[in-house]
Amino acid sequence: MEKQASHQTINNDFYEELHEGWYTASDHPIALLRAENRVRIPWIIQEMGKNQTVLDIGCGAGMLTNALAQEGHRVFGIDLSSSSLEVAKNHDLTKQVFYQTANAYSLPFSDQFFDIVCAMDILEHVEHPHLLISEASRVLKPGGRFFFHTFNRNFFSYLVIIKGVEWCVPNAPKNMHVYPLFIKPRELSKLCQANDLDVVCLQGFSPKISSKAFWQMLFQRKVPENFTFRFSRSLKTGYCGYAK
Repeated sequence: MEKQASHQTINNDFYEELHEGWYTASDHPIALLRAENRVRIPWIIQEMGKNQTVLDIGCGAGMLTNALAQEGHRVFGIDLSSSSLEVAKNHDLTKQVFYQTANAYSLPFSDQFFDIVCAMDILEHVEHPHLLISEASRVLKPGGRFFFHTFNRNFFSYLVIIKGVEWCVPNAPKNMHVYPLFIKPRELSKLCQANDLDVVCLQGFSPKISSKAFWQMLFQRKVPENFTFRFSRSLKTGYCGYAK
C-alpha cells in the first residue's frame, strides 16, 4: 500500500482528556504505549550513555522523560497537551525535568543545545515530519543523536496498528492513527539525510502476538499488564533507532 493523500485528520485531541489514564487505563490504547515503553526505555537508557542533555519531543505524560531524569540526565520535555504535561510533572520524582508547552515545528531552544533528541511515537502524529526532524537537527550538538520510533506503511502495519487496535481495545479514539502518515524506513532515512543526520541504528519493534497476553487482550478487550513488545529484524510494523 503506497502513501496516498489523506482525507482524514489525525486525532491528537484525545491526549488532553487522558489525565491519569496515561498510567492507569487498561481499556485504552495508551496501555499499549506503556507496554512499549517498558521495553523501549531501558534500550534508550543503555544506548545514550551518561550525563546527557536530552529533549523529548511530544513527551506526553513523561514516561520517557521522567525515567531519564531518574538516571541523572538533564531532561527537557515538550508537548502541546497541557493536561498531559501536568500529569508528567506530577510523576516526576526528581522534580528536575523542564516541561514546556511548545510546537515541534518551532522548538524554543537555541542551536546545538542538546546531546540527544527523542521523537518517540510522534512522527506518525504530525502532518509534516520533515519540519520536526529539521528542528531536531538544528538543536542537536555536533555528534548528537536523534532517537525515533514510528510505524512502517504497508498493509500488514495497517492491519496490526490501526485495525488490530480498533478490534482489540474498546476505547480506541477515532483517527488515533491515520495510515498515510505512517513512514517507510527509507523515507525516514531520506528525511534524516536531508537534515545532516545519518541513521546508524535501525531495528524492528513489534508486539508479541504469539504470547498468552495477546490472546487475553483479544478476548477480554483489555491490555494485560504482562502484554509486551520485542525488538526484531523485521521492520514491517514498527521500527526504532537513532541517527547521528
